[in-house]
Amino acid sequence: MTEKISPLLVIISVILSFFIIFAERFFPFALFSTSSPPPFLRFIEKYIPPMMISLLTIYSLRDIQIVSFPYGLPTFLSILAVVLLHLKFKNSMLSIFLGTALYMILSHFF
Repeated sequence: MTEKISPLLVIISVILSFFIIFAERFFPFALFSTSSPPPFLRFIEKYIPPMMISLLTIYSLRDIQIVSFPYGLPTFLSILAVVLLHLKFKNSMLSIFLGTALYMILSHFF
């Protein structure tokens, strides 16, 4: 029922994937090495990351049961910790890692 993939096809796929990914990474440097990026790209660079983080945060809150124990307590405390840590230290990696660790600890006990 399942067909075997030939080793040649696997090698061709890996090489093709390498060149596609390399071209994607190289293209912005080649295009904008002599000039500044257009205003549209500067807008995306500035506003898309916070919008995506907000969207992911709201998406992660959709399945919380706030009418039964633990009332979303681990999640909300972790979000509060991430916000406070980021405001205090201005380090995204620190706030994300410590917030995740706090969530794992709290969700283990509740």
